[in-house]
Amino acid sequence: MTTLEDRPNTALLIVDVQNDVVRHAYDRDAIVGRIARLVDRARRSATPVVWVQHSDAELEEGSEGWHVVPELVVAPGEARVGKRHGDAFEGTDLEEVLARCGVGRLLVAGAETDACIRSTIHGAFARGYDTLLVGDAHTAGDKTAWGAPPVPQVIAHTNLYWRYQTAPGKIAGVVESDDVEL
Repeated sequence: MTTLEDRPNTALLIVDVQNDVVRHAYDRDAIVGRIARLVDRARRSATPVVWVQHSDAELEEGSEGWHVVPELVVAPGEARVGKRHGDAFEGTDLEEVLARCGVGRLLVAGAETDACIRSTIHGAFARGYDTLLVGDAHTAGDKTAWGAPPVPQVIAHTNLYWRYQTAPGKIAGVVESDDVEL
């Protein structure tokens, strides 16, 4: 039901599952395992997998910390999008990558829930994409020292409000990894 014309396809968008981003993330191994299973399912169904990788002054492109975690392997031909802002659409070619694949529906997983995931799902939805957050496949690092709630609460809150996000002609929602329809 996307508002994007002639965009019937779905893509799996994997955001910032990079060594330094998820090194100390909440429930890291379980989240990465779920993402790996989603990637395998997407590949088997010929659903495009798009990998987003953040870089900035502390996360230098090409550094060991910048690379996708070793449990996840980017297959030849899969799109990689480098970004420098929270929203994976801002200042990148993500929109062009998705348009070439006829994508109007996104399944989003990765890190950080309270930063790049939140920014990207809002950015996608505002641009007309049906945007489903994979509720058990996103995570973040502990930011309680700066006044944030514990990560499980951040995840639960994000899933709660995204489940009820609405706008004319677009679908938002949350789906568990085992229930994802590709």
